Amino acid sequence: MREIPLFEHACLKPLLVEDAVEMFTAIDSNRIHLREWLPWVDDTKVVEDTVEFITLTLEQKARNQGIHFGIWYKGRLAGTLGVHRIDWHNGKTTMGYWLTESFQGKGLMTSAVIAYMREYIFGVWQLNKLEIHAATQNSRSRAIPERLGFHQDGVLRQNEYLNGRYVDHVVYSLVAEEWQRNYTKNLD
Repeated sequence: MREIPLFEHACLKPLLVEDAVEMFTAIDSNRIHLREWLPWVDDTKVVEDTVEFITLTLEQKARNQGIHFGIWYKGRLAGTLGVHRIDWHNGKTTMGYWLTESFQGKGLMTSAVIAYMREYIFGVWQLNKLEIHAATQNSRSRAIPERLGFHQDGVLRQNEYLNGRYVDHVVYSLVAEEWQRNYTKNLD
């Protein structure tokens, strides 16, 4: 599978087991930053945990259930994004993502989400709907779908147990008709 360029010095590359050390290092050096909103950070204790995650994503791809990408900037792994699973019958999926603290504010995640939608969600896969869920207090994560004009569908109350508390999630969606009407002419 090919690399997807984002902008100068930035690209998406499918996650491979060979990326495990770099990915673990990115997670390990950003634990405080990532832990605030990601429940899996505390369970990622050694490189082998990251190998296991990447292996699961490769199995997911083999089952035609989505692809996870590393977001690379100037030769370093800045974060990842991928879909949780694809509901082929209903033509929809949910996307998740994270970015290390030092790579925020460069347009990486916005560009990565656009590229993923263009290449896979509404491209190769021809899905009808993409959802993004984010904790109501996670303003950086919420900024991505808001910036891209996703519809705010509602709030799922106490949707996730995170660091000893339940957090609400805002659900955003973009459907294929909106992508075609509003984004393909502006993003290509």
